[in-house]
Amino acid sequence: MNRVFHARITWYHLLFLVLVSVCTAYLVWHKQALGALLFSLVLLVLIECVIHTTYTVTAEGLLVIAKGRFYKKRTIPIGEILSIERKRSMTVFNCSVTHFVLIRWGYDKYVALIPVKEKEFIQLIRERIVQS
Repeated sequence: MNRVFHARITWYHLLFLVLVSVCTAYLVWHKQALGALLFSLVLLVLIECVIHTTYTVTAEGLLVIAKGRFYKKRTIPIGEILSIERKRSMTVFNCSVTHFVLIRWGYDKYVALIPVKEKEFIQLIRERIVQS
């Protein structure tokens, strides 16, 4: 059975969306059609990526990372995963800015994921590694 995990929307995703939206509104207000169109397309791709990013653990032993309709899906065989751990990014005053799941597979291949339910995601991947 396939298990789908959705990506968490972080504060810096929201900040970037707000900044691009403000730039788009500014360009529309000042009648800069080409710039407004360009920023609107960027905003469309960003919203699509933020909303539709999923991590699917399949019954066939694959981890499928999908970042929306505009990006190619990445498939990682779970048997090739060497380590999976929860990491923190930069810390400020003993508080981390953000945390993520770091997966290492193959030779020098890494991917950082931000699933909503990190503990369940890590536990499921570790169970599947033991099974394979």
